[in-house]
Amino acid sequence: MSALRRLPSTLVNRIAAGEVVERPASAVKELVENAIDAGAHRIAVVLKEGGRSFLSVVDDGVGMTREEMALAVERHCTSKLPDDDLSDIRTLGFRGEALPSIASVSRFMLTSRPAGADTAWSLDIEGGAKGEPRPAAHPAGTRVEVRELFFATPARLKFLKEPRTESGHVADALRRLAMAHPAIAFRLESEERTLVDLPAANPSLLDKPDAARLERLAAIMGREFADNAIAIDANREGFGLTGFAGLPTLNRPTGQHQYLFVNGRPVRDKLLAGAVRGAYQDFLARDRHPMVALFLEAPTALVDVNVHPAKTEVRFRDAGIVRGLIVGALRTALSAAGHRASTTVSDAALGAFRPHTGYSSPLPLGRVGGNGHASSVPRGLAEAAMQFMAPFDAPSARVDAPAETPNGNGQHYPLGVARAQLHETYIVAQTDQGVVIVDQHAAHERLTHERLKDQLQADGVKRQALLLPEVVDVGEDGARRLAQRAGELAEMGLVLEPFGLGAVVVRETPAVLGEVDVQGLVRDLADELGEMGDHLSLKEKIEEVCGTLACHTSVRAGRRLTVEEMNALLRQMEATPHSGQCNHGRPTYVELKLADIERLFGRR
Repeated sequence: MSALRRLPSTLVNRIAAGEVVERPASAVKELVENAIDAGAHRIAVVLKEGGRSFLSVVDDGVGMTREEMALAVERHCTSKLPDDDLSDIRTLGFRGEALPSIASVSRFMLTSRPAGADTAWSLDIEGGAKGEPRPAAHPAGTRVEVRELFFATPARLKFLKEPRTESGHVADALRRLAMAHPAIAFRLESEERTLVDLPAANPSLLDKPDAARLERLAAIMGREFADNAIAIDANREGFGLTGFAGLPTLNRPTGQHQYLFVNGRPVRDKLLAGAVRGAYQDFLARDRHPMVALFLEAPTALVDVNVHPAKTEVRFRDAGIVRGLIVGALRTALSAAGHRASTTVSDAALGAFRPHTGYSSPLPLGRVGGNGHASSVPRGLAEAAMQFMAPFDAPSARVDAPAETPNGNGQHYPLGVARAQLHETYIVAQTDQGVVIVDQHAAHERLTHERLKDQLQADGVKRQALLLPEVVDVGEDGARRLAQRAGELAEMGLVLEPFGLGAVVVRETPAVLGEVDVQGLVRDLADELGEMGDHLSLKEKIEEVCGTLACHTSVRAGRRLTVEEMNALLRQMEATPHSGQCNHGRPTYVELKLADIERLFGRR
């Protein structure tokens, strides 16, 4: 081995660049965060070849003097830690690594002018070799140009994707930052195409942060999210949670539409993502994910953002408080939504309707008399009418005269009054604004599930004693963890105690679980307690079994219901939280407004 030596500063910066700048999107993220910290009102990004050959970030922030520019490109030079206190970070950037790291692997030019200054200054850096500042023409603000990114580290170029893919990563990074800062205008252009164009929030909305934020979220996540989102506003022990969460029936096959922010910083954190999953686990199937945008405000002393150079990970001093806040706030908001289902359900139903006559060509018209009416019945019209009426005479469609009620027309009942049962599976109800179609099994499944949960909460978890206590070998660490949480587990119905070295004996199990694999349950708990540090997994198992019981004990499809039974089901749905979706996230009813039905028939 050669003798120890200090690495050149240019090589040190290139090593650091491997952590900070993984791809063009990483460079854009760092530069845009600097612009936000500088108080910019407008930020514009331009790409060529996905940022590989050229990218620029222009802002109208406070700008830099000549002396500040020379320092800004030096490693670990920053203005964002005035007291050198890493426990009190109030800006997006603070490490002083971004500019020197980017400049060390590219041909870099920095141009800036402070507000009120007469002259702008420009500084060139090529592969870490810094030139001298020179006068330039530029408005107040800062412009950063990066050419031939990674030319100094060619190996990194091999890992870049196609330009369109890289542009997509840049757009995603910019949108995430834009969500947390609706007062700033963001624009992204790539190859003369505008990928992102988000104007600043209307000044009239700036006094209403939730309205401004929802408008920005609608522009990024879609209007359907804004129409079907529930406002979140909760506080716990100094932590504040705001934002919007989509109804369970507005879900996606992946979790890419879950946006989480801590003190305005977009993060990808397993704890936060797990809390969202835990809050929705009672309403969605395992392979479906909700749409949410949550903004957590945490005391700076209780959160560590100095975990990774990319600053996308955070650590909380008390993770339990944060998880409890998120789960509690989301479940409270979902309960307040009542039986509401997302409008996308009815939109999809309307989209499935197709006006159709059953003929490949128009019906032949009869001769028209002088009074403008057909002088004879079109041939085949009677047969077509009989075919149309036939389904209403079939056994699968049953219409009962509803019982006399004060609101026989469905007024004042959100889900209306039952009018018919189709295919012994679907209830058709009339409201004052249209028609509601209810899946009787899915609806009753949710009602049964909620009753089971209420009983558990009111009376506690009933236990059943094992005829023969079961000894489970979980290892020394597992046995210690279970023994430490024995009291909490007993509250959930699982009674166990240490039994020799590395084993526990189980004497009682939650009655609601029925016949359970005690060995597998206890081993899973021991492993998950070591990883999660709490007993939530047991609660999740119980709630999952509640859902299974509800599914098997609910009104089945194919069962005939009386009018009284159908109306009773509708009234219970209106009074039960979460009744807009079953335990698997599927809608329990579809509502069609009268105006939409009239449009289907050309009446509007």
